[in-house]
Amino acid sequence: MFGASGWPARIRGGSHIRGVQEVFDKIFKIFAQLANSAIENQRANPGEFVASLQAEQLFEIVGNPVPAGAQQRNLITADDVHLRAALWPARFASSAGTIVLCQGRSEFIEKYFEVIEEFLQRGFTVVAFDWRGQGGSERQLPNPRKGHVDHFKAFWSDIAAIKDNILAPDCPRPWAALGHSMGGAILLDMAGGGDATFDRLILTAPMIDLYAVRNPKTARFLAAALNILGLGGRYAPGGGDTFGNTLPFSGNLLTSDPRRYARAGEILTQYPQIGLGHPTVGWIHAAFQVMDKLMQPEFPRRTYTPILILGAGADHVIRMEAIEAFAHRLKAGKLIVLPHCEHEILVERDPFRAQFWAAVDAFLPNANS
Repeated sequence: MFGASGWPARIRGGSHIRGVQEVFDKIFKIFAQLANSAIENQRANPGEFVASLQAEQLFEIVGNPVPAGAQQRNLITADDVHLRAALWPARFASSAGTIVLCQGRSEFIEKYFEVIEEFLQRGFTVVAFDWRGQGGSERQLPNPRKGHVDHFKAFWSDIAAIKDNILAPDCPRPWAALGHSMGGAILLDMAGGGDATFDRLILTAPMIDLYAVRNPKTARFLAAALNILGLGGRYAPGGGDTFGNTLPFSGNLLTSDPRRYARAGEILTQYPQIGLGHPTVGWIHAAFQVMDKLMQPEFPRRTYTPILILGAGADHVIRMEAIEAFAHRLKAGKLIVLPHCEHEILVERDPFRAQFWAAVDAFLPNANS
């Protein structure tokens, strides 16, 4: 049944499948950019991951120090998954409230040190954590390079653990969450499902639909079919553990800022144990399911939490039209599009980041900006 590549021969062969393969190639070009810094020719050692949890540390490099006042927190979710988290108490006597950073796929706490410092300077308490399956949190498969989750509702347990173990005992109200890409999709899924953990949401380029997928129905069908066949834990066609020390800056889909792009790559070069490879078939299937839910016309109308969405005008990862359609239907939301900005707004050039901070400072009235 299985050929040399590990995929069923019928799936690999045949001219009628080539168009489907092209769809997956497009998807994986996008997600390869999102996991751009795995180490060349090096497979992850599960022991590296375990050691990173036991070390109870955050990793810094020259030019990206750990913001002062960090308190490392290692949590266990209700479904027994270990999460790496950190708390930074407010530096001012009167806190502006609490910000929880909810990263995108394949990201890690260290990538947000600059953003954490900027929120601390505005008077906020800050909480950051790695979602299950990435960064310093517990992986979902024996190969820790595989980006995998069975369903996106599993991420709700991660937020619940943050709330019960850090927010409720240690963090002042109001609580706001900042979610990027996948993190934004998770927060929207929760808010539309009736979760009221956060008083406000800030979303950058939320993952509502993928950009430039030619045959979205075919891609969804193939992901679902392979998952049903028991192949959910395999890399989807074209995926793998590694794809270079760092992909070249030229042609990347994430940012126009070479310095911040290189900084993220250098973190993973020095600390590969927090890196992540491509997503699995199961992750792709779960992502399509949550995006399909978010694109239902009535879904935004069930979301009552005040939401600020910042869209990237030059985004080639997430489809901007889907974000605009979603925002138009929100009861308590606002969309600001940053022209010429690429997908990762928070690691973009300073002029784009200045627009982000102007919008956030206006949306969070307690900020000491």
